[in-house]
Amino acid sequence: MSYAAFYRRSIEAPEAFWAEQAKLIDWQIPPRQILDESRPPFVQWFAGGTTNLCHNAVDRHLAQRADQPALIAVSTETGTERTYSFRELHGEVQRVAAGLAALGVGKGDRVLIYMPMIPEAAFTMLACARLGAIHCVVFGGFASVSLASRIEDATPKVVVSADAGSRGGKVIAYKPLLDEAIRLSTHKPGAVLLFDRGLAPMGLVEGRDHLAAPFLEKHRDARVPCTWLDATDISYTIYTSGTTGRPKGVQRDVGGYAVALAASMKHIFDGRAGETYFSTSDIGWVVGHSYIVYGPLIAGMATLMYEGLPTQGLNRQPDGGIWWQLVEKYQVTVMFSAPTAVRVLKKQDPALLKKYDLSSLRALFLAGEPLDEPTARWISDGLGVPIIDNYWQTESGWPILTVANGVERTPSRFGSPGIPMYGYKVKILHESTGEELKGANEKGVVVIEGPTPPGFMQTVWKDDERFVNTYWKSVPGKLVYSTFDWGIRDEDGYYYILGRTDDVINVAGHRLGTREIEESISGHAKVAEVAVVGVADALKGQVAMAFVVPRDGAVLGDAQAALALEGEVMKQVADQLGALARPSRVHFVGVLPKTRSGKLLRRAIQAVCEGRDPGDLTTIEDPAALRQIRQLLGVQE
Repeated sequence: MSYAAFYRRSIEAPEAFWAEQAKLIDWQIPPRQILDESRPPFVQWFAGGTTNLCHNAVDRHLAQRADQPALIAVSTETGTERTYSFRELHGEVQRVAAGLAALGVGKGDRVLIYMPMIPEAAFTMLACARLGAIHCVVFGGFASVSLASRIEDATPKVVVSADAGSRGGKVIAYKPLLDEAIRLSTHKPGAVLLFDRGLAPMGLVEGRDHLAAPFLEKHRDARVPCTWLDATDISYTIYTSGTTGRPKGVQRDVGGYAVALAASMKHIFDGRAGETYFSTSDIGWVVGHSYIVYGPLIAGMATLMYEGLPTQGLNRQPDGGIWWQLVEKYQVTVMFSAPTAVRVLKKQDPALLKKYDLSSLRALFLAGEPLDEPTARWISDGLGVPIIDNYWQTESGWPILTVANGVERTPSRFGSPGIPMYGYKVKILHESTGEELKGANEKGVVVIEGPTPPGFMQTVWKDDERFVNTYWKSVPGKLVYSTFDWGIRDEDGYYYILGRTDDVINVAGHRLGTREIEESISGHAKVAEVAVVGVADALKGQVAMAFVVPRDGAVLGDAQAALALEGEVMKQVADQLGALARPSRVHFVGVLPKTRSGKLLRRAIQAVCEGRDPGDLTTIEDPAALRQIRQLLGVQE
């Protein structure tokens, strides 16, 4: 079947199409109703069916491939490698599930996971899925204030963490960050389960904290059956940055997610049971959920879980070829990374791309931020395999735009993530009128018409109203899901993403809310006002840049005082939100450009920073404000 026909069937006959895809997973009870869209924009998939993500990822493979590799854990931070077969993974997951159950965790309870990229993190996610508990993974680099807000929102019964993570040889102690987060949070978890890697000392809170090794040893041979869940039950929540400081929990179902991942592994990634999949992401991000833990395992593949930098060998010495060494050693067939990582590798000796036998590798998928053509061409020429861009979001759970080579071989186009994937009704609309833009290269907002496909977010955790108002009401007169990205479509139907329409920026594949950074900076006693914008960056895709009006105007004329205050502001952001959110620069100005109604002109500031035309400024209150920013940056009018 041609992809065009495959796609058309998914849009015109979604129930028949997805009933067929549902056969890719195991069901305890088959679905009664494939699609329920009676309450738009809310959608229910596979209602009446019961299944379990852990069963589909682990248990169902035991009959045919119990001794096949399932999880390959490699850490260049600690110089360790360990492979778990499906049988061994089954045992480890049951042990953690029994431990969580002993701490009172059951169906519907929340478990917050704050862990580095170690196998125990995957065991814990799968254990939660096995019990029917809702896991909430928070990226290990998040600081206490951010972690506290997520603990408050998720109200976990148990938090699972570790003594420390490590990045580039630098140990980051997690336990003090976690203790401070729990102190700050109004919700206090009943128990904390801690994996000790021997990297940092841990003080234990009596009655609350449990060391995992002795605690789980009591459950070494435990047998914990899978809890069968309704397809529409919640599998997990994951937080994504919004335009307000309040965390936004993306809520995902069980059945739709399992089917979507099984289908994507077959149709998009062309992954096959018995092969090895290597995603270089982190479990704190949605890519880690979908394509480190659940997707490859559901497909019966081994998944390679990597802790370390792309330029760090197992002996902890610089080695820009470590990823390719792992591809050769574990016969990786499908690899998933981010453009930022490839830009880092461009600084290494290009001979490293030819040093190892990469004949097993069929494709490298890249996502996380826009992939520029020079980077795509460099890695394509170096590896000699297809480089497949793909575009999606935390909210979608799996790719929205790419090519589906598992259905029909389709050429990629440098600079474009591709064409709409099956199930997604993607349109480009005029942001003000809501009119559909059908012509080639007409710029508008990229939207998705309902019903959204399986695997897409159900709602915002505990806030249906926010889900509707945030995502579905931004285009006048239309009930459509806004991606908040500008885009164009060429004459052949390939889409090109041009950047964000909202105040979320993308730093090295990590989505950060400028509003959160602004709130952190504005909390500094010497700051009167602040605007934060995302500015294009050759390495990271975007970086945050802050423009601050100081309370003391004397700072503007005192370079030493400005430098000192910049350091204080950066430290405050790093302490509260984590190093990822720290601005690349903090510039001090006398006034910020605003409209007469008082709205900050962030897009105009961003345009000046990037050397672009800021557009129509007839509504600006003080034209000198932008002029001052130009002078600071050395940009000509």
